[in-house]
Amino acid sequence: QRAYGFAAAAQIYFGKPLKDISIAEAAMLAGLPKAPSAYNPIVNPNRAKLRQKYVLRRMHELGFITETQHAAALKEPLVVKRELAGYAVHAEYVAEMARQITAERFPEEVYSRGMKVYTTIIKAEQEAAYNSLRKGVMDYDRRHGYRGAESYLDMKEIKSDQDESIDEALQEIPDTGDLIPALILAADGKQIKAYRKGGEVVTLTGDAMKFAAKMLDDKAPPNKRLKRGAIIRLYKDDKGIWQISQLPEVESAFVAVDPKDGAIRALVGGFDFNRNKFNHVTQAWRQPGSSFKPFIYSAALDNGYTAASLVNDAPIVFVDEYLDKVWRPKNDTNTFLGPIRLREALYKSRNLVSIRLLQAMGVGKTIDYMTRFGFNKSDLPPNLSLALGSSGVTLLEMVRAYGVLANQGRRTTPYFITKIVDRTGHVFEENQPKVEQVIDPRIAFITAYIMQDVVESGTGRRVKSIGRPVAGKTGTTNDVRDAWFMGFTPSLITGVWVGFDQERSLGHQEVGGRAAAPIWLYFMSQSLAGQPIETFP
Repeated sequence: QRAYGFAAAAQIYFGKPLKDISIAEAAMLAGLPKAPSAYNPIVNPNRAKLRQKYVLRRMHELGFITETQHAAALKEPLVVKRELAGYAVHAEYVAEMARQITAERFPEEVYSRGMKVYTTIIKAEQEAAYNSLRKGVMDYDRRHGYRGAESYLDMKEIKSDQDESIDEALQEIPDTGDLIPALILAADGKQIKAYRKGGEVVTLTGDAMKFAAKMLDDKAPPNKRLKRGAIIRLYKDDKGIWQISQLPEVESAFVAVDPKDGAIRALVGGFDFNRNKFNHVTQAWRQPGSSFKPFIYSAALDNGYTAASLVNDAPIVFVDEYLDKVWRPKNDTNTFLGPIRLREALYKSRNLVSIRLLQAMGVGKTIDYMTRFGFNKSDLPPNLSLALGSSGVTLLEMVRAYGVLANQGRRTTPYFITKIVDRTGHVFEENQPKVEQVIDPRIAFITAYIMQDVVESGTGRRVKSIGRPVAGKTGTTNDVRDAWFMGFTPSLITGVWVGFDQERSLGHQEVGGRAAAPIWLYFMSQSLAGQPIETFP
């Protein structure tokens, strides 16, 4: 448990100096050096207790303690500290962002002045965000089937099902949240017997095996088949029953911001910080797809169009004479609706309407308008593909831009550090919200008003069950490589992205409304529970 030496171990395991520990506690620590991982009382309490009893028996046999002391030590309940150097809340990505910022701004003082960083993160919302993202990613992963054993352990030297080397091998495999590594001791079509990290032998039968059934078959690939020696993942379901699972390959990102001042209330940069420290909220540049369209429509509304203006949703072909290329953009459904009002075109996410709007307004003029939402001009493609969200953006940029629509045309700068102080209370830095009116509030209102129809009857219908006014937009890119859902109430804006780090298709049906929207809904349902229903002013 990262304890070097007995003095450190006494503090880490029991929270007291070495001179104050009892005989029972000393015996527990004395049992550790032989196999520090296997006898760790935090992850393997049963085995640690057996080892402690052995040490106490030998102390008694050799005359170091009396019969009375021996009996008392055996009966003494050991209170082991469990909150060890972990976070009180799952905000690892935020903590790393805070560390990086303070190290950059105060390189001399950061590790010597006992600095405290106060953030805008709200614990309950951060936990809801973490749990929602994990649930959404795991739901996606289960939809796409079991991939087989994670790895294999050579069982030649394993003498019994309680062999210490099993624990030592499992100790090298990190937990990933509630996905616990386990070693298969025996497996057939009827049951799986697995040794779980921590000492428990778990038997899976019936429904608990169903997810992995095809990998128990003799026809399963030899390097993936579930057999003795295979490393798998287990998790406990809502009923407390162990189920077989796996580490998901897909990644996701989540951020929730107060649109009025830009304070970040929750941020999750990926499925598991210990596995992948890359922050997908701030560092991943991905195409936003149709979730970019509200900004095109805002520009149109600012250029003489209304929500009732008719635009032709019909086939269109562009020929590049110099490159000898032909571009035939399509709608997702491969259908055309003919003349359609702007309102309907946005909530139905008609690609060809967005392209015609951009063509009519002019690409250069529209890009200039996009900068009002906080996008960098140099990052936006100077061609008609802009209408389909072909530019690379970060999730945090998208949330900032949506904040303009949520906050009556005012742009805020998202921030998460309120102040940085040292151990004496000296304030190194204090942040104040930065708010600027960038588009006409009437334009922001109409755009957000149309976006409520996305949830009511458009591509975002999956989140309608939230039962309160919400404006939102789905986004799906070419070959379904990225899935987005951006949505807001008057007081909270939340963005979700789902995709693979090494870009590939999420699957034919894994559009923004299916892969990303449920994560948004899980979070908002928890975050807004008990809050009064707000309408857009």
